[in-house]
Amino acid sequence: QVQLVESGGGLVQPGGSLRLSCAASGFTFSRYAMRWYRQAPGKERELVATITRLGSERNYADSTRGRFTISRDNAKNMMYLQMNSLKPEDTAVYYCNARYELGASSSEYWGQGTQVTVSS
Repeated sequence: QVQLVESGGGLVQPGGSLRLSCAASGFTFSRYAMRWYRQAPGKERELVATITRLGSERNYADSTRGRFTISRDNAKNMMYLQMNSLKPEDTAVYYCNARYELGASSSEYWGQGTQVTVSS
């Protein structure tokens, strides 16, 4: 059974930090590129950060670059998002995504999300 389970969300004051985790199971984690998305109320889901299968390349949305760091540990089937200097506009549900593409073959999995609220 494929599972992606996010954790680490919560309420934090502006300027604070949180570390999100995504635990993967039921598939070969190291074969999948991983992504963090977020969705704020009334807004479309937004790509936050991406990391390649072996972690050699990382990319960030303009709104998070320099404040967020994506990482993964293939030995533990885990992905992380370190979020620093949080702003109220970072408030959203954060989702973990796994995507595999090779030729005509592809598969994609989503977690259930974890709420991040940045407020004083």
